[in-house]
Amino acid sequence: MHPDVRKIKVIGFDADDTLWVNEPFYRETEKQFCTLLKAYLNEEEINRHLFQVEIGNLELYGYGSKAFMLSLIETAILVSGGKVTAGEIRKILELGKAQISQHNPLLPGVPEVLATLASRYRLIVATKGDLLDQERKLKNSGISNFFHHIEIMSDKTEDHYRKLMNHLDIKPDQFLMVGNSLKSDILPVIRLGGYGIHIPFHVTWQHEEVLEHEMPDAHYMTLNTLTEILPLLG
Repeated sequence: MHPDVRKIKVIGFDADDTLWVNEPFYRETEKQFCTLLKAYLNEEEINRHLFQVEIGNLELYGYGSKAFMLSLIETAILVSGGKVTAGEIRKILELGKAQISQHNPLLPGVPEVLATLASRYRLIVATKGDLLDQERKLKNSGISNFFHHIEIMSDKTEDHYRKLMNHLDIKPDQFLMVGNSLKSDILPVIRLGGYGIHIPFHVTWQHEEVLEHEMPDAHYMTLNTLTEILPLLG
């Protein structure tokens, strides 16, 4: 369903893998982590344990690189049966620090799309993750001046979006959310009565995966690239 542009006042953008590249760096860290621990277990089993540990830690640590680092260390202890060495833990910390220090390049068309839409709508960032991590990526991106408001959430549920809309003093049908995750960016918003534009990214964390046929057939659409938004809203 095409968004009703006559009603929309605010457009929210997810950050990671919507505005800039993020998930591939996690996958690369995972690969190096599995190589580091190959003496204890094979890559498939390590990744399976890591995902279970990450999901179990979400309520305690939330999202982001630092939470990921803690889960890597916990997984190393688990798969090694407590035999992981101090040297191996040091290398895990180095992997995490390298990921945090990584420059996250913008996805194609981002500055142009934001510059066009900012003249007609209030633009915001609505993302989840570690506060310092996301602030750093936004600062380094060079696009922060396009945004009226930055919201870094502990999670993206209907309640979180409802509070955000109340803060922005808008009704759900005046809000459009753009993101790569059906589960976090689109589904909660359309359940509240807002609009969503889903732009898939070629790498998606398993926890964020939702199949298209599981989505309500209303108030959202899928595009291939961010620039395809402009004919609809520009």
